[in-house]
Amino acid sequence: MEILDGEKFNKNLEKRVREVIENYNLLDEGDKVAVALSGGKDSVLTLHLLRRFQKDYDLELVAISIDEGITGYRGEGVEAARENACSLGIELVEKSFKDELGFKLDHISELYPSACIPCGVFRRYLLNRTASDLGAYKLATGHNLDDEIQSFLMSFARADFRRFPKFGPKLDRIHPRLVPRIKPLWKIPEKDVGTWAVLNGVEVHFAECPYSHRSLRSKMKNFLNRMEDKRPGTKMAILESFEKTFKFDKKPVELVECNICGEPSALMVCKACEMKKEVEKSI
Repeated sequence: MEILDGEKFNKNLEKRVREVIENYNLLDEGDKVAVALSGGKDSVLTLHLLRRFQKDYDLELVAISIDEGITGYRGEGVEAARENACSLGIELVEKSFKDELGFKLDHISELYPSACIPCGVFRRYLLNRTASDLGAYKLATGHNLDDEIQSFLMSFARADFRRFPKFGPKLDRIHPRLVPRIKPLWKIPEKDVGTWAVLNGVEVHFAECPYSHRSLRSKMKNFLNRMEDKRPGTKMAILESFEKTFKFDKKPVELVECNICGEPSALMVCKACEMKKEVEKSI
């Protein structure tokens, strides 16, 4: 078995991420970038790479960690986030569902077919609100190639075409308080992210969320992995087909401010506030 050259692997990985950043104009000189840092391998790699690119783009970096309140799981992720942020000299701002919303994910997991539904809504809500409050120009997430095609195919299967403009490596600012998201790992397979963490001995949280097995994403992930095993290159082909077909022609979406919290929303009451009301009636 050929021994993997760690230095060569790292340089190639960095080169591919730089190409995504340059080709899609993810960063502008002087950007203040907030990194969504869960402590998992994807977000940790995103943080490390942006730290490496910091001087090139004159970036100001800050990290945000969200504790959803998942017993026996999230604690280790938060610790990994703290360790990596500290080792890189980057400020970590910590938020939690309990402090910000009044409940933990464990308390509301049975109210929905999948705990991923409220988790996704509230995580995005808190990440954007915190990034905006910090004055960030961009919000960097650790979405990798696998994550993107899973999301795309799930929306495609549901005929949820309204979500298509949200795909792609960069989302534009369409409201003063909606921080544009960037995905530096957009063309990096999940397997390569794991390899990077192991090769470099980086402290990351590898465990899977205990709620993930109930989600459609988990089933889609397993399906795509089987396809990739049978026909290597399938995942990249799907991403490239998606890119050519839709070309990220993002039509402007008119946003208003939520009547309850004041955050940007497509409706008069944002999804987070709507769900929070549902939760408060049930617990």
